Amino acid sequence: MLALSFAPFVGGSGQSVPPSSSSHLSADTPLSVDQAVIEALQSNTEIRAAVRRLSLAQLKTTTARSLDDPMFMARDWDTPLRKPWDLNQAQLMLSLQQTFLSKEKRDMRAKVAGDDVELAESDLESMRQEVSAEVRKACADLKRNADEMKLHDRQASLLKEALAAALAQYTTGKVPQADVLRAQMALTRLNEHLIELEEERDNSRAQLNALLGRQPDEAIEITGGYASPANLPSIEELERLAIEHRPELAALRKMVAKSQHQGQTARLAMKPDFTVALGYMLMPSGSTFRNAYMAEMTMNVPWLNRERHDGESRQADAASEVSQAELDARTSAVFLEVREAQIWILASEKRVKIYRDTLLPQSEAAFKAATTAYQNNRGEFMALIESQNLLLDVQTALYKAQSATDLGIAQLERAVGAPITGKPDTERTSK
Repeated sequence: MLALSFAPFVGGSGQSVPPSSSSHLSADTPLSVDQAVIEALQSNTEIRAAVRRLSLAQLKTTTARSLDDPMFMARDWDTPLRKPWDLNQAQLMLSLQQTFLSKEKRDMRAKVAGDDVELAESDLESMRQEVSAEVRKACADLKRNADEMKLHDRQASLLKEALAAALAQYTTGKVPQADVLRAQMALTRLNEHLIELEEERDNSRAQLNALLGRQPDEAIEITGGYASPANLPSIEELERLAIEHRPELAALRKMVAKSQHQGQTARLAMKPDFTVALGYMLMPSGSTFRNAYMAEMTMNVPWLNRERHDGESRQADAASEVSQAELDARTSAVFLEVREAQIWILASEKRVKIYRDTLLPQSEAAFKAATTAYQNNRGEFMALIESQNLLLDVQTALYKAQSATDLGIAQLERAVGAPITGKPDTERTSK
């Protein structure tokens, strides 16, 4: 019979098996999840674009209180048609005029520009949180994939040993040919599974590299363990955190304030603006005084166009109501995101506990029993392969549940807009 030694994949604590020698790609400098997040916040192209939009909005505040450009005018009138070239018979005037808006109007313009800055800041913070959450999700996928790669290496090593032993025993007639064929089929199926794992790894690497501003095909390693959060805050506390920290909600609140400021600006349009002009006049030859000056003051009359200004005020008020309705709808959607993420985390933790504390020890015991039975000629080779596959499935499911906890924490932090404390349960490296 085959001489197979029992070597469990993991202990009851769910720690990863040591990696076997393989040709998996590895980066020169491994990154922790926090380091990956920091690099993404510094190098992500979408964040850089949001920073530039914020800088543009800040620049606009410097001109919000500015007056319109002054106007220069040169006027020639009373020139004889019979002698259009004789400017001595004409009156010439050069003037400069400036329109002055009230301080209230200029202050309101500055408020609206300030609102745009705060909106840009909220958009930047939203982009940072979105990128951070996506980085954490990609890191969780890479950590899970790395653990599955290590399990694959271990499984492949055991199957190769089994195949070699089966071939040796088959040549002496001690085992049937079916045992050899089953071992070969199991090894072939494992190679097919490796292709899927490599595809998942390359996709996760490409996504993470894009988030970090790197080349998509660059190799990268992620170190650290899966998050193991302590007691999650209550749903009421999570909703309070979302209201205080979720940038999209802050942006909508600022949109409400901006609409109100625009409404005030529209109502201030009923106050007239004044234009002052001062000019120099050159009178025709023969005039008592050839040099003279001109002073002028004009104002617009908004009362004669009240319908337009009242309509603009109503539009601004309606825009404020729309923003408030969008804020209410978005708040409800955020609360749903928070609750779904909380449910996801709690369910994932329950799965981790079941796989780690119950199914994993049971599958290890089943594999050990199948190995012993086969070694003592009391079991079939197919039962051994099935127990080995069952152990692989349970360990894979454990890693997926632990990875799902990481994903849920990333989703919850994105939903509330603030960190949720949690600590890694193991130290390991994803390759």
